[in-house]
Amino acid sequence: MAAAARAAHLVVDEPPHILDDHLAAPLLGVRAGELIGYHRLHGGHLILSGTRAQVTARSRYTEDRLRASGLEQYVSLGAGLDTFAYRASWPRVFEVDHPATQQWKRRLLLDAGITPPDFLTFVGVDFEKENLTVRLAEEGFDTSRPAFVSWLGVSMYLTADAVSATLSAFGAFAPGSELVMEYALPAGARDAQAETMAGYALPAAAEHGEPWLTFHTPEEITALLEKHGLRAVEHVRVADVPAVAARSAPVPVSVDLCRLVVATPA
Repeated sequence: MAAAARAAHLVVDEPPHILDDHLAAPLLGVRAGELIGYHRLHGGHLILSGTRAQVTARSRYTEDRLRASGLEQYVSLGAGLDTFAYRASWPRVFEVDHPATQQWKRRLLLDAGITPPDFLTFVGVDFEKENLTVRLAEEGFDTSRPAFVSWLGVSMYLTADAVSATLSAFGAFAPGSELVMEYALPAGARDAQAETMAGYALPAAAEHGEPWLTFHTPEEITALLEKHGLRAVEHVRVADVPAVAARSAPVPVSVDLCRLVVATPA
């Protein structure tokens, strides 16, 4: 669904686009027409428009921050069908995801004729059962050097213990490392529009076997980060992402259901 939203953004929403992900549609393969078609027909619906805004803004913000950081190791946690490594020429990229998801993605890449670059390493990890730091080191990650880490569209699907374990692992990364994490707001912290979108999105996710399990306020995330030796640098709403705020064209609906937090080892 995230890849479909990134692909649909280029055909449904007016330029200048928040994110130019020209590989998302090819990666969707035979389902591209169907999935993008939903956005063509019902693009103004809150959940579709809100999803396009969320997934494009979070990726654009993260990619811009990665480029500005100058860091040479990039870890994409829960990479899914993200295409950054196939659109960029640097840095060293480690795509971390469940082994079954990675096998599926590699089949889609093959079918689309997209060749994984030499600087990309797939790291299969079950966040609920395996140690992230150990698995990264086994695949060539240099734990002595700082890294940029993205964790987008994942934390809300994990248990509180799995979220804590992952943050603990990042807390042990080398000084100078940086994390961009997406988290979901709980009911009491949402505005009316976000509550409406949650009423659509959460039941749909649960119906497809992927219920949202964890929710945090900005204050709770800040405290959780501190517990694991991390410092929250800033919290970011979709509407405040520079590429969104600067658009002269009408934007997809920016729903404040999920936010980003930037953190560094304390």
